[in-house]
Amino acid sequence: MNSQIVEARRYLDNAREILTEKAQKVDGYYQDTKYVKMAGHTAYAGVLVALDSFLGKKGKGRKDVDWYKQKLSALDKKLLARFVSVYDILHLSMSYDGIPNAGVARIGFEEAEVVIHWLETRMAEA
Repeated sequence: MNSQIVEARRYLDNAREILTEKAQKVDGYYQDTKYVKMAGHTAYAGVLVALDSFLGKKGKGRKDVDWYKQKLSALDKKLLARFVSVYDILHLSMSYDGIPNAGVARIGFEEAEVVIHWLETRMAEA
């Protein structure tokens, strides 16, 4: 297994741990948005670790979401749609907005797992 995929999954595990141990879920909602934001950022960073190991370097400057979208659009439209969901849920809704809904977080993590699995499968085939 690719070491970057292992690392990406470690990020997701850490994000889940943050939610489980710190965010205090009550009736399907996390009580501490600080930890929701932290978990969202950590999970999104994990997806980027996996993507970076697959897509390689950009060249000049930092990568932004549009760069990832462009690269993924050329690879697989379904993967692109999943990445956009990951970006919207983990990065924007959780990391920035601190949306406390546990169902939203669950869907974001599921989408992240699908993206990482897709990348893992393609790297194994190469």
